Amino acid sequence: MDIAIVLYDRFTALDAVGPYEVLSRLPGAKVRFLAAEPGPVKTDNGVLTVQVEHALAELEHPDVIVVPGGPGEVAVRAGSQVLDWLRAAHETSTWTTSVCTGSLILAAAGLLEGRRATSHWLALERLQELGALPSEERVVYDGKLVTAAGVSAGIDMGLALAGTIAGDTVAQAIQLGIEYDPQPPYDSGSPRKAPAEVLELLRSRSRHQNADGEAVAAGR
Repeated sequence: MDIAIVLYDRFTALDAVGPYEVLSRLPGAKVRFLAAEPGPVKTDNGVLTVQVEHALAELEHPDVIVVPGGPGEVAVRAGSQVLDWLRAAHETSTWTTSVCTGSLILAAAGLLEGRRATSHWLALERLQELGALPSEERVVYDGKLVTAAGVSAGIDMGLALAGTIAGDTVAQAIQLGIEYDPQPPYDSGSPRKAPAEVLELLRSRSRHQNADGEAVAAGR
């Protein structure tokens, strides 16, 4: 089973690595990180760089596609080789997935028109503008399209997809193997739970960034 995780400059690391940690443990899985061209790809904080060994053209028909989000999605949506590759690869994929604002890239490629999907909560309005039917659920299935909410939701999406592909027992074994047992010190992980001052802090940061959504990834 070929799994392609598509990277681009200024993607959010956990958006890609979370699903990778889950899906790479599926029986028979072969995971490859792809980019428009092989070489270094920087994450959104500019500190971590991933050395990508494979170009998009090297894997035209993956079984599973994962598109992470991040501030760099704005440039990708503006027109890129990634969009063309996604349109073609989606035609033969078994599952096409995204994490966070990666769903905006899927929408820009025309894959979410009239389809239920989710994204980071700060990006749901933009998702609707791009033709999708936005949902506040953490993981959303619509046919073979599977979208996850912001950043950490990529782990949940990976586990849900693992269960769909290989069964609940395998998915639970993967969960146990990575010891995914969240017990956060705060209960502020969604806009429905966060205190008003925390919500306003994140919104204000967003307003001071690019109006096209660059502040969404990781709350920057």
